Amino acid sequence: MPVSFGIKTSQIGLTYDQIQAIWREADQIDVFEHAWLWDHLIPIRGNADADALEAWTLLAALAAQTSRLRLGVIVTSNRLRSPTLLAKMAATVDVIANGRLDFGIGAGGSRVPGPNPAVREFAAYGFPLVTPGQAVKDLAEALDVITRLWTTEQPFDYDGPSLTLRGAICAPRPTQRPHPPIMVAGAGDRMLRIVAEHADIWNYPGGLDEAYATRNAKLIQHCHEIGRDPATITRSMQLIVRATEPDAAQKAQDTIRQMIDADIKHIVIAAALTHHNAQWLANEVIHPLT
Repeated sequence: MPVSFGIKTSQIGLTYDQIQAIWREADQIDVFEHAWLWDHLIPIRGNADADALEAWTLLAALAAQTSRLRLGVIVTSNRLRSPTLLAKMAATVDVIANGRLDFGIGAGGSRVPGPNPAVREFAAYGFPLVTPGQAVKDLAEALDVITRLWTTEQPFDYDGPSLTLRGAICAPRPTQRPHPPIMVAGAGDRMLRIVAEHADIWNYPGGLDEAYATRNAKLIQHCHEIGRDPATITRSMQLIVRATEPDAAQKAQDTIRQMIDADIKHIVIAAALTHHNAQWLANEVIHPLT
């Protein structure tokens, strides 16, 4: 499987016009195969009062203005929308994009010790913080419900630990059959079990580090336990590139080479471009690698 490259525009402080320009440009550059947004309602670093456009409404607009890029959110927080509403939103975006959605999702914010950016965000919008264990359980249930909504033609009832549905249906269903590729982000044992059970793409958070090999081995173990070929799950990572830093392009190339050596096939570059553009990223970082 060849390596694919994508671009990510985290929405902190960026205007709609700025993001639109980057995506339209990337859609014309063949080396970029996918494009991504992030899912936070306020900035989780820097000034919390800065602009931060909502991910899924923005994604719908960008889907309508691009024609080639696969697109998605790295990654949708399962805490911010009900699974049924999210399934409907994602199906709508896939229809708008004519079957180009990659559905990225994670457990979302939870109560963890130490500094926790989710506290400010969730308090601002009235969402409760649950334990990490509950967040993982809710994600597993959400993926069960979402995939069923996407693949079931007739209304169905559902009685789960957190959700009760009567006559649930998603029409229209996504353009892609049986459903859009699912990306799950996370690295804990229980999250990796969910990856094994549901994901087409595993996004390893935090970039390449010493723990990756151990976490990858755990994912392989989970796959074997449920009878799945671990090679059917694409490994994904993100890389932040700050274009104005000294030797930014060379440092990015060195890191990407390490990712490729670790069998990462799906690489997403979160670029702080400032006075540069997507073509600079293609010319200075990606093309020298190919």
